[in-house]
Order: sequence, then C-alpha cells, then structure tokens
Amino acid sequence: MLSTKFHLPRDSNLPWDDDDLFGVSFGNENLRLIGSCNGFICLLNGSRYDENHSVYINNPLLGEYFKVKLPEWEKRVRGVAYAFCFSEGSGQYKVLRSVIRKFRGRPEVSELEVYTLGVDEKWRNVGEAPYPLCGSFGNANVNGVLHWLKDDENTKISASIYSFNIGTEEVKPLPTPLGLKTPSLGLMLAEFGNSLCLSDKGDLWWMKEYGIAESWTKDRILTDSILLDSRYKRFIPIMTWKDGEILMQCKRGTQLVSYNPKEKKFREVNVHGSGTAATRYIPSFYSLKTVMGESFQVSNAYPKTEIV
Repeated sequence: MLSTKFHLPRDSNLPWDDDDLFGVSFGNENLRLIGSCNGFICLLNGSRYDENHSVYINNPLLGEYFKVKLPEWEKRVRGVAYAFCFSEGSGQYKVLRSVIRKFRGRPEVSELEVYTLGVDEKWRNVGEAPYPLCGSFGNANVNGVLHWLKDDENTKISASIYSFNIGTEEVKPLPTPLGLKTPSLGLMLAEFGNSLCLSDKGDLWWMKEYGIAESWTKDRILTDSILLDSRYKRFIPIMTWKDGEILMQCKRGTQLVSYNPKEKKFREVNVHGSGTAATRYIPSFYSLKTVMGESFQVSNAYPKTEIV
C-alpha cells in the first residue's frame, strides 16, 4: 500500500485549509516524487537500486492510483532512474526510465525504456543514453521535451544538457549558456514559466528561445540577501506568485523561499507539515481511466465523493 502527503504553502491562497485533502494515506511505505503532469503524480516506492521497488501513478484529488507493471529485474542491472512526461502532440502520458546494465568487459551502459500509459502492454527499449544515467532526470519538461544535466563528479568539466523528445523518443544534446564553465554538480535544471532554467548559488539562467545558445540570459541573485542558513545552497525555481515573486526550494532540503526579483530579497515560506520535494501542481478532476481506458482497474485510497 501507499502512504504520502501533499502539503500546501500557507501563502498559496488556495481555497483549502486542510492539507489532508491531498493526503493519500493508505499504508506506511517510503514514496518519492518522480514527476507531475496535468494533475497526475508519478511516485517511486523504495530504492531505485532495489529490485523490489514499485512505481505508481496517482490522482491525489480523486484518490485514484494504480501500480505500473515493471519489467523483470535482471542480474546485470545496477540501478534505474525514472521520469514522468506528457506529449501534447499525441495526448499521451509516458514513464521513461534509464536502466544501468553492466556487461562483462564493458563499461556500464544506460538503456532507455518507455512505457506509454493506456497504449503499451510492455516497456519498449528506445536506445542508449549518451552516458551512464543513474540520478534523477527529466524534471524539466519544456516544449514536449525532457531535459537533464549530465552526471559528472569532475568539477573541471563544464555542464552538459541532454534532452529526450517525448513525441519522437530521440535523445539530443542542448547548448548551455555561452561561456558557462560551472560543472553539473554546481547547477540545477528546471522548467519555469514555460522556459528552460539553470540555477546555481548566485545566478538564474533562462533560455528565452528554445534551442538557441545565444538566447540564454542571466539574472543575478544578490547572495547578501539570502537567509544566513540558506547561503551557498542551490535553489530550484518552482512557480511565480501573482505579485511576481518566485517560489523556490532548496536543493537537498525542505526549505521553501520566495524571491522578489525587483527588491532582490528572500523570505521564508511556511509549509503545513514537512516534505522533501516540491512541484507545481494543478488539481484535475479527470479520472485515471481517461488515460488507461474504462476497462482498466483503478484503485481508490478513500471513498469517492459525489460531485454535484
């Protein structure tokens, strides 16, 4: 069974004052957020290095969920990583995963596999990633394309961006800002305002024209304005408030802050409860059966509520 809670920031001005409305609580498992698309949430239960892990698709507003059938774990598999995405062109939802396999006498290889919800009966192999992909990826979905930074612990190598076209299922490199020398470990990649965004400890980069290296523009964050206990941490932009402030989450932390670009100042955002991941979420009343088909069995975390 599953167990997780979705918490709302107190500044959200949403019409609900009880975070249990989004509470999907039916067990005591360890769930991690993979991604969110159009009101549907993809969750990982367990460790991606353990063959007993599970993947679920969930509509927290309706309390619906189902378990995605995963391929049989092979002995040569060293680990997996997942992404959840939506193609506006085809109207299809897909779960993408990178499977790291070790072959005798060869380096580790990351093979990409795709499962299209409501269409595929089995996972499909769509080729190899350009390098072993073991961390989180695909959190930045822009123009129907998933993006991620190349995992590299070498701090002398500049960052590289790769993309996966959800429609064509092709992997391609994407240009980084001209002159950028920061390694991948010092950067975060995200979708923000329908644009691709790079962030580090003091700068936010925006790709104004998709795919054009010269279109990257930089907005410097005044580090002196960052809260003392947050200084030198990297922040991931999530959404823009109505007043123009930017909601951001601290990387590898639970802290949320709101940044005022005009005043160059931060302020803390209080959250109901605690959490480890934040995402922009728009509730949906569409049942998972609209994706999987009416004949597909969908489970419910709590009794259905009649909508009048």
